[in-house]
Amino acid sequence: MAVGIGIMTSCAVYLLLRGRTFPLVLGLSMLSTAANLFILSMGRLRPGVSPIVAAGAEDYADPVPQALVLTAIVIGFGMTGFIMALAARTRHRTGSDHVDGAEPVSERRPEQGP
Repeated sequence: MAVGIGIMTSCAVYLLLRGRTFPLVLGLSMLSTAANLFILSMGRLRPGVSPIVAAGAEDYADPVPQALVLTAIVIGFGMTGFIMALAARTRHRTGSDHVDGAEPVSERRPEQGP
């Protein structure tokens, strides 16, 4: 689990450093998922055990990590929607999907000019 979280985090950082909006959104989503998996793994997942404490129950899982992850998933969806709307607006205004709003000189097409 730890190796998977580490690989997912490193891929997310790589995507965040790309400078384009679509890889940025993918990187943020991947980083959010890695953080959620980290929180769940720190909460000692116990399959087949209820997170709700009932009368007479002898064994139960800690509900706090699950509640934190559910909250983080909702916040992550909202953040992703906001970033996608912001990226679409920036693309419409500048004509570029680069995070700075301008294409780097090395990536310009000949018809774009200097």
